[in-house]
Amino acid sequence: MTTAGQVLYARSRALPATLVALAGTAVFAVWAAARLDSYLDPDRRVPVVALAPLLAAAVIGVTLSSPSEELDRTAVRPWWPRRLAQLAGLTALAAVLLPVAVLGHPETFGPPAMIRNTLGCTGVTAAAAALLGARLSWLPAFGYVSAVYLGSAGVHGSAVTVWAWPVQPGAQPGAWAAALGAFAVGGALFVVRGARAEGPRG
Repeated sequence: MTTAGQVLYARSRALPATLVALAGTAVFAVWAAARLDSYLDPDRRVPVVALAPLLAAAVIGVTLSSPSEELDRTAVRPWWPRRLAQLAGLTALAAVLLPVAVLGHPETFGPPAMIRNTLGCTGVTAAAAALLGARLSWLPAFGYVSAVYLGSAGVHGSAVTVWAWPVQPGAQPGAWAAALGAFAVGGALFVVRGARAEGPRG
């Protein structure tokens, strides 16, 4: 793709505004962590570790739509490499920015947990974009993370580390397996299929 083509692609997916929004999400996460006095107790970081990646994934989900599905389908070159680069690049950026809010205590709710949740939430959002469309791609991740956040308190057992991965400490293997699985499956689904076409607004 030529430089002009890359610029057009970035503008059509609102990537410049997305970069600003991801930076703003990171700033919000830093502010929220400070307001919670999380330096006193790493467990106070749970709301930030659960919700900041959710916000970042919603921001990324907005970019996954295509403003010209018909042109995309008739393009000479395949679109999957561009989708892969877009999804991987934005996810990597979010995974670099958000952990700044929770530096330290990697074994509990530190950078590893933030990175894991960023991957998991983005994977769920990417799958939703492929199945529901980019406009509603934030909804399944929002519903799942909210349900887990509200419903997993006091639940014990080995299975909880898998299904309640958004609120697990950073070192839990089951939580990592679930989040990485969500990212791999959701990312592959979006890269292969693209976002589901949506009807006109209004």
